Amino acid sequence: MTYRSEVEAADALKQAYHTIRAEIGKIIIGQDEVVKSVLISIFSNGHCLLVGVPGLAKTLLVQTVAQVLDLNFNRVQFTPDLMPSDIIGSEILGEDRNFKFIRGPIFANIILADEINRTPPKTQAALLEAMQEKAVTAAGVTHKLEQPFFVLATQNPIEQEGTYPLPEAQLDRFMFNVALNYPTFAEELQVVKNTTTTNQVQVNKVLNAEQIVFFQQLVRNIPVTDHVLEYAVRLVGKTRPQGELATPQVKRLLNWGAGPRASQYLVLGAKCHAVISGKYSPDIEDVQAVAKPILRHRIVRSYHAEAEGLSTDQIIEQLF
Repeated sequence: MTYRSEVEAADALKQAYHTIRAEIGKIIIGQDEVVKSVLISIFSNGHCLLVGVPGLAKTLLVQTVAQVLDLNFNRVQFTPDLMPSDIIGSEILGEDRNFKFIRGPIFANIILADEINRTPPKTQAALLEAMQEKAVTAAGVTHKLEQPFFVLATQNPIEQEGTYPLPEAQLDRFMFNVALNYPTFAEELQVVKNTTTTNQVQVNKVLNAEQIVFFQQLVRNIPVTDHVLEYAVRLVGKTRPQGELATPQVKRLLNWGAGPRASQYLVLGAKCHAVISGKYSPDIEDVQAVAKPILRHRIVRSYHAEAEGLSTDQIIEQLF
């Protein structure tokens, strides 16, 4: 990957992003904001939690992204009896009477953790080290995961029976919490037309692993003004009812606010959003564009907010 300047590289990222969007659009109809969020999280080296009812093509979206980006992809269906070794792998006694490590499905570029809240906490925790350290430890040996590495997890918001809500520490590891909604009438019509015939759609590969790692570094190198940095940190500070920036309204509506990881992701997400929008430095609009999916799962509403029927998104909008 050789570009004459970072400006040229930023233009190449913008072009690649639009090409990827077009390829994904051959299979995924609508869901523009969802696709955008998933791609921003990939170029920002973050993980993504997709929350939506069954049948909204969450799994298909992740498979399509893996195809277009030419990455190794593994799907793990989370169930109540899944064990940590089913994800990270286990030691077995080989024919030579020595133990050897058999790698689990986590050794891939993209992991689809399907219905992540269906498995007990000890198995959810097996993902934690991988998501944060990009490595797994088995039998005292640390194995590095290949780069780039993303966890794209799905969750069904309706069913609460037989589920284990993700602990706050694990939710915080996800850069984005993306809500999927039902398609519009026109979009659903198009989906049904496309999926009820024998036509097979082929997508083209746009980027490979090496190029993605290069663009992740590029996003980190994007300059950002102090003014925008302060806005991002202040926005997160406003969500903390016990903090110095909290308004009386926030103290009434929230029990808990977002941590410093939210500020880091706001800046990284804003940088990436700026580049794919054709800018070379993020402004306040870019921070606001990524704020909802970043803060949505990091703030806890109070009884007052729930009684008034205020959603987390509405509270975040009030903070702008």
